Amino acid sequence: MSRTAVTNVRVFDGAGLTEPRTVVIDGGTIGTDPAGAGTVDGGGGVLLPGLIDTHIHLHGPENLEQLARHGVTTALDMATFSAELLASLRDRPGLTDIRSAGIPAIGPSGMHARIPGMPAEAVITDPGQAKDFVAARVAAGSDYLKIVLEAPGGGGPELPAARALTDAAHEAGLLVVAHATSAGAYTMGLDAGVDVLTHAPLGAPITADDVARARIVAPTLIMMKGVSATVGQPQLYEGAKASVTALYRAGVPILAGTDANTEPGVPATVEHGVSLHDELELLVDAGLSTVDALRAATALPAKHFGLDDRGAIRPGLRADLVLVDGDPIADIRATRAITRVWCAGTAVTAPAGR
Repeated sequence: MSRTAVTNVRVFDGAGLTEPRTVVIDGGTIGTDPAGAGTVDGGGGVLLPGLIDTHIHLHGPENLEQLARHGVTTALDMATFSAELLASLRDRPGLTDIRSAGIPAIGPSGMHARIPGMPAEAVITDPGQAKDFVAARVAAGSDYLKIVLEAPGGGGPELPAARALTDAAHEAGLLVVAHATSAGAYTMGLDAGVDVLTHAPLGAPITADDVARARIVAPTLIMMKGVSATVGQPQLYEGAKASVTALYRAGVPILAGTDANTEPGVPATVEHGVSLHDELELLVDAGLSTVDALRAATALPAKHFGLDDRGAIRPGLRADLVLVDGDPIADIRATRAITRVWCAGTAVTAPAGR
């Protein structure tokens, strides 16, 4: 793969923007030696690490193309049932790199039990099923475990099963992500010891006690806003926003995720790629600084999901890069003004642009 020197760019370093400099793409990684490199003039723009969406659902290769065009160079899939589909979408040169939970653990009568195509093996009703379920996910190549929690009695796995799944996953070295769209589900997830809570409840915000106990949260505000609109009660979104404000003020790491999907039967569909930029704006509206919103889509998901080769622009890391025309620290909406994208050093042919 050729070497490219991207000149005259201000680099987002996790705290602010550097003075204009040159960043070398050497094969699939960030290098240091510009000798013999082709040149791309950055025009004084801002070079961001490739963006990471911490909550998507995959349906086909078109999703990777949508994500890459919008600067999302890594995406964490939170439920795809077909192992064959996942295998076909991994490691595609020049497209978004994925990780996946594969089949999630659900209860017998929650909303997810009614999703078309949900495998019967996803249903967990007894703690005794946990070890075998987790072993099957490991054998299938899942990168972490996803548990779909509901409020107690709401049709999801109850607390003993959630604890057993979490313990079995941790024993297997897997991170545990829990779907929690109600305050009661948040409490259950924290009682079970999960690592990451995804979504922010509509309506009543999570309690102060649960804010104090939360470890990592990916609130998917764009999805919660869509659901509140779908049910005709847009005011419910204010509770989700308030939860994010409280979590952020308490120092809980907030990760950018969208729940992008085109799944039949879900409360709201969210477009892949562009929705991450919507999410960043909603996070800023909920109180995050623009720097922390950018970190929520770069350094923090890389850190908390063990993606040690990305999330920043440093020699030796993957050359996942997004060049934007504008200053997203001054105005987070500038992340939309994409002029170039590189996925592991390969230029995306048609970035989304403004």
